[in-house]
Amino acid sequence: MKRLLILPLILLCACAMAQTKSMVAKIDGGLVRGVSNSTGDIMSYKGIPFAAPPVGDLRWKAPQPVKAWKGVKECTEFSKMPVQGKPNEFGVYTREFLIKDEPLSEDCLYLNVWTGAKNPSEKRPVIVWIYGGGFSSGGTNVPIYDGEALAKKGVILVSVNYRVGILGFFSHPELTKESPNHTSGNYGLMDQLASLQWVKKNIASFGGDPANVTIAGQSAGSYGVNYLVASPLAKGLFKGAIAESGAHMVPGPGSGTTLAQAEQGGLKAAEALHAPSLAELRKLPAEELLKQNGFRPIVDGYFLPQIPADIFAANKENQVPLLTGWNEDDAFMGSIKKAADYTAGIQKRFGDKAAEVLKLYPGKTDAEAERSQIRMSRDGLFGVQNYTWVNVQSAKNKAKVYLYRFTRRMPATEAFKKYGAFHTGEVGYVFNNLKFINRPFEPVDQELADTMSSYWVNFATSGNPNGPGLPAWPVYNSKGNQVMILGEKPVAEPLPDKAALDFMVKDMMK
Repeated sequence: MKRLLILPLILLCACAMAQTKSMVAKIDGGLVRGVSNSTGDIMSYKGIPFAAPPVGDLRWKAPQPVKAWKGVKECTEFSKMPVQGKPNEFGVYTREFLIKDEPLSEDCLYLNVWTGAKNPSEKRPVIVWIYGGGFSSGGTNVPIYDGEALAKKGVILVSVNYRVGILGFFSHPELTKESPNHTSGNYGLMDQLASLQWVKKNIASFGGDPANVTIAGQSAGSYGVNYLVASPLAKGLFKGAIAESGAHMVPGPGSGTTLAQAEQGGLKAAEALHAPSLAELRKLPAEELLKQNGFRPIVDGYFLPQIPADIFAANKENQVPLLTGWNEDDAFMGSIKKAADYTAGIQKRFGDKAAEVLKLYPGKTDAEAERSQIRMSRDGLFGVQNYTWVNVQSAKNKAKVYLYRFTRRMPATEAFKKYGAFHTGEVGYVFNNLKFINRPFEPVDQELADTMSSYWVNFATSGNPNGPGLPAWPVYNSKGNQVMILGEKPVAEPLPDKAALDFMVKDMMK
């Protein structure tokens, strides 16, 4: 009888030991411990350092190696998020779409891993998520970025912090002079690069395949994906790219800022901060630096030798399969003009082309004019960029391209209905995380989230979003112009608004 009682106890202890062992991973720098979810099938490791804290003399330097630690580092909570303005709710963007108010810190170069692998030999596909926020805000602790649901579908999800705003994209002649790469700015992009290098070295410890990494991002994160695909420094670090609403394939006003131009902007900012030297700038509190804004990625001659459009034209990009698209109401609007004022504005702006524009973006009634203004904003900000990317890549018969248009108008109260299929609205569906969003979702939303997350996981697995039980998603080419409409009933059809997009591309490239 005693032996019968002892045996289950031994087995229980063995299982507990096995579970504890599975929670510890060995990576560059030392050991890290994560925590399992409530059902025990997914482990999460939050707040893993992938670079040294960029503080003090490391402010405005490329990310440096992590300093090794002793013992086991507890990685069960998110790190501090990058320094930025207070993340207040605005418009349709309630708390589910924003980072937590605090803590914020310059010491922010940490990443998070969600994995369902039971041992390091599984070699699961990896998605590295790059958040949006206009390169001036954002972080990984946003509720809709939780990686558990995607990990349950078989991928390993990694989300990474990177420096934003003046701390991430500040250029100055003194910074350029001290840099071994003879450049400054683009520190946030170099953070993204460093995180991919970390994944290459360490993701096998979590059961991931370092040879099957897909980079994915939305808005500014999508621009980051585009820049990484274009950058020679990122060669060999990923084999697929997902870009949601953002790229830099059609130069526009103010785009393609050079290092010299950015340095002049940095000197003006330093003057406004009453800190003429780099040493004085590094002594200023981060909160003081935030008084200066408008800092974004530049053509620095190192991370980006040229604008992405020119890199792609010269066939110098990292040639990988691409899944990309934008949302039906991907627009940022000022005041909406009535039909008469809208028509007059089009005639003034486009002159002898006005009749053609009004045919593509009509405005005979106030309602029609309002819809056209939203479409013009969407196409000018996002549509032309991602549309040009798919056309450039598919025309040269390079890696395959899959194009989508997200059209689902998220169920909402009256206050939010006007935003439609808004910018960022697709992310909760991609992550299969509608449970974190406070909206009156319907069964069709849950079905769409399940479908979209499966598409994304399939693409990360094989470079092809298709799979059993999913509506067929054809490869995009400029002849068929097939786009996957991700709405109540996902279906592939010829790209809506193709003529308008073609016009917009030509107009922007004049």
